[in-house]
Amino acid sequence: MLNPVTIGTFSRMSPEAPGLRARKKQRTREAIVDAAMQLFAERGFDATTIADVAAAADIAPRTFFGYFPSKEAVVFHDQEALLASFDARLHARERDETAIDAMRAWLLELVAANDRDAPRRAVRRRLTDETPALAARERANRAQFETVLTKAVAGDLGTSADALAPHLAAAAAIATLDALDRFHAGRELPDAEAAVAILDEALAFLRGGLRALRRSQSS
Repeated sequence: MLNPVTIGTFSRMSPEAPGLRARKKQRTREAIVDAAMQLFAERGFDATTIADVAAAADIAPRTFFGYFPSKEAVVFHDQEALLASFDARLHARERDETAIDAMRAWLLELVAANDRDAPRRAVRRRLTDETPALAARERANRAQFETVLTKAVAGDLGTSADALAPHLAAAAAIATLDALDRFHAGRELPDAEAAVAILDEALAFLRGGLRALRRSQSS
């Protein structure tokens, strides 16, 4: 029979322990994001300190920095995961699937997964429009997505990622998604079917532009 000390030792050695620690870290991370976004919504981004966020999340300020390097990083808490997911989806596409079609599929997968982050995104949209530091961070984030998409489009066009054509296509794609985001900010979101129709309408312009680029390259 195991006594409490042995049980504690066994749990630390058990393969399950890392999973438990990871879940605990994820819960703490989510608590920080929830507390921060609520405070940012109530007080504004600049008026909220890291100490305020730490107190609301019931952690020490130094613990905050174990999860996020800055307040800006909390606002865009999902950036790294989304970028990695986008990059993986583009790399996993079939030979006959274009980068634009893969991007469409990725977006639809995100919507289908869950919309738990919708309230956070609404707060983020408002904060970004109001706060220059966050607007700059958003531009830097978009540039990362644009870089990933540029490489994939270059593969579709059979050209170098340093060439102008893939840069134009990727910039147009990211600008289109940003325009859709801004258009729907503060409006009632459409149902899933309507959202897909709106997305496809926007992507039709991108596909037309890519066809024109291919024709210009072959002429």
